[in-house]
Amino acid sequence: MTAAFDPLTPAERAAEIARPRGRALPLAPLAAPGRRRLPLADEIRPVDRRWRPAYVVWEITLACDLACRHCGSRAGRERPDELTTEQALGLARQIADLGAPEVTLIGGEAYLRDDWLDIVRVLAERKVRVSMTTGGRGLTLERARAAKEAGLAGIGVSIDGDEATHDRLRGVSGSYRSALQAVRNARAAGLPVSCNSQINRLSIPHLPAIVELLGSMGLHSWQIQLTVPMGRAADEPDILVQPFDLLEVFPLLARLKARCDELGVRVWTGNNVGYFGPYETTMRGHYPYGRGGQCGAGRASMGIEANGAIKGCPSLPTEAYTGGNIRDASLKDIWERSAPLRVTRDRTVDDLWGFCKSCYYAEDCMAGCMWTSHMYFGRPGNNPFCHHRALEMQRRGKRERVVRVAPAPGAPFDHGLFDIVLEDLEPST
Repeated sequence: MTAAFDPLTPAERAAEIARPRGRALPLAPLAAPGRRRLPLADEIRPVDRRWRPAYVVWEITLACDLACRHCGSRAGRERPDELTTEQALGLARQIADLGAPEVTLIGGEAYLRDDWLDIVRVLAERKVRVSMTTGGRGLTLERARAAKEAGLAGIGVSIDGDEATHDRLRGVSGSYRSALQAVRNARAAGLPVSCNSQINRLSIPHLPAIVELLGSMGLHSWQIQLTVPMGRAADEPDILVQPFDLLEVFPLLARLKARCDELGVRVWTGNNVGYFGPYETTMRGHYPYGRGGQCGAGRASMGIEANGAIKGCPSLPTEAYTGGNIRDASLKDIWERSAPLRVTRDRTVDDLWGFCKSCYYAEDCMAGCMWTSHMYFGRPGNNPFCHHRALEMQRRGKRERVVRVAPAPGAPFDHGLFDIVLEDLEPST
């Protein structure tokens, strides 16, 4: 098995695993009603017609049966204004008409919405590939078989470590065993199964074991992304990866990619796993240019909230990035005419700041994942979670640390604020 890196001492790890969950804020707050009647531009430009979403992530309900500590939406209770069945099925048809080839249904937990199979069926009938991401607590064999019959093409089950670590991160005892049973149920129903894993200071040393588990259970893909301080993850800054951790994390991921190749497991790196370091081609060689690029929100991707709010990416915060609501305008009009969805179509290097503005890769990268930088600093354009940047800091005898300076208020898709502290490298580093 590939050797693991652990950014925590045994004592620190034990303390984090045992740390009581904070209860000062509601575990599952009620989301505010969706923003409505937002302005749309009169003009549709050629660039707005040129881009079409290659991938749509649709939160069909915020109801959830887990309490994941990384959950950006603080899921648990359904939204007060979730779409009716008629509205949801109409939206499914509009997604197909817009030309999106693939949709992933998420929540909360998608299967907690009574009409979720109807949504799957309408999309599949229109030749859209439909998958679902789940924590798996209630994915019974019967549900898996019904999903397969409705046209679900695949399912991703989240696994974040060994049993103790997974249950700690998912907020419910027994969630690890439920996730493994969900994998078995999905495979028994004939559904292709993948795995999603968070990368944080609790999960990092367990990543090699997760890879071996995927191979032994016959999973076809592994999607990984850094935990970002949105929602509940903003309440636990001590488990977040530090920028200097990437000096160890990326060599580990490269070794795990090689092992995945041996096991026949594809590796999909989330957009915040980057950028332009020596393992970029190793991790993203299957991309069209053999490497990553700029944030695709509003160009290659679209996010939909359960109340019909449309964003360029499902992870982006609701308030700043909602472009419209399908109760007020067509999906096509929102995609082409809303300013929040045009953000990445219009950005230039003049919108960058800090290290990223002067970086050699600035024009190609544009500070990478907008979601990550916005969640840390309240605005996009400067992203210290970059392997190239960590290596450049190391070359200068420096390292960057992020420190929380303001907590999150406790609402879905909220965030706190962090500062970047520049430090001298320790002699042993």
